[in-house]
Amino acid sequence: MNEALYDSIVLDRARHPRHAGRPAAFDAMGAGENRMCGDQVSIFRVGSAYRHEAVGCAILAASAELMCDAATGKNAGEIAILAESFEQLVRTGQENPDLGDLNALAGIAQYPSRLRCATLPWSALRASLAGDPGAGDRDHD
Repeated sequence: MNEALYDSIVLDRARHPRHAGRPAAFDAMGAGENRMCGDQVSIFRVGSAYRHEAVGCAILAASAELMCDAATGKNAGEIAILAESFEQLVRTGQENPDLGDLNALAGIAQYPSRLRCATLPWSALRASLAGDPGAGDRDHD
């Protein structure tokens, strides 16, 4: 994915979120915080869809947005595979055609200090699936 497209997707999702906001009712939630930079995220499952509250950098917000898109309609097993593929993407920078727009975050591999920004929403998602809302805080890279 070229850099201009990366910038377009990441900045658009950070500035114009489609899945942001705490729902009035939800089936499960998970939260995470990066104490190094102050990023905070909560993930909410509503039926088979996901929403988020993200406070932090553009990478955190874009990752949460793209994750909500990708996870919607998937079961826990499919989400586990998706999360593993995403983490491989941001650690190696090797794009995966199965990840679609999530590939926009492949460049994170060049900036190890930003890895936690990209993976924090996924830690919170895992916490929501495990029924342990605070587990995202304990999932450190």
